[in-house]
Amino acid sequence: MKKLALFTVLSLGAINCTLAQEFRGQATYESQVTLPEGVSTETPQMDDETNKLIEEALANALNRTYILNFDKNASLYQEEKKLTPNNPSIAIAISTGAEGVEYKNVKEKKMVTETTLFDKEFLIVDSLQKFDWKLEKETKKIGNYTCYKAVAVLKSAEESEEEKADKTVFLGEPKDTKIIAWYAPEIPVSHGPGAYWGLPGLILEVNDGITTLLCSKIVLNSKDKTEIKAPKKGKKVSAAEYRKIEEEKAKEFEQQHEQDGNSIIINMGG
Repeated sequence: MKKLALFTVLSLGAINCTLAQEFRGQATYESQVTLPEGVSTETPQMDDETNKLIEEALANALNRTYILNFDKNASLYQEEKKLTPNNPSIAIAISTGAEGVEYKNVKEKKMVTETTLFDKEFLIVDSLQKFDWKLEKETKKIGNYTCYKAVAVLKSAEESEEEKADKTVFLGEPKDTKIIAWYAPEIPVSHGPGAYWGLPGLILEVNDGITTLLCSKIVLNSKDKTEIKAPKKGKKVSAAEYRKIEEEKAKEFEQQHEQDGNSIIINMGG
């Protein structure tokens, strides 16, 4: 009888371990971007019609849908591709940080991003960004989940006077960024959209003062399994190296289009 009881306990333990390892899900996030008060996309040298076209183009470029596939330890995050109207008379370059396929492994504290910049492929390999989350008691419902509030502050990187003068930025000077996240303990993973992670539950909403990422759909333990592996395509670079390349390409883009007067470069960091 004792042997039978012991065997039963061990078997249940093995089942629970297997279930924990196989736990997986897919979350869909909608991004919404709000320009800070006092910031305008209108430029004096352009007429009203052109400014309206710019506003519409920015709305299409900034408001996007992303898919996060995850298991207990790793996740894949990428934009859901949509067909959007393209206006050849308006050239817009927007940097929101590295885009493409983002792989995060919270166990190994590693992030790998496969991205394309002006038709050239890069593989950005770096450690996960650290967030000093402060957990709060405030709660709210997102869908069927009770979510708890967490706050982190990211210190801005100092820029030289030359760098400040050399950029075309609508979003003002860099400042410390307050991150407000809402996480669901009922979904026991420490993943989140983009670079966000590190909370005792899946992050369903996060806001950095400009961009809000809000989960609109969650599917847990679906029969359709998405393989979660680190991407491998592209020239391998660090995050710092990629930022430097990105800034150089943005300068080239600006120089190529500055004469037509219909170009915008926005750097939103990341």
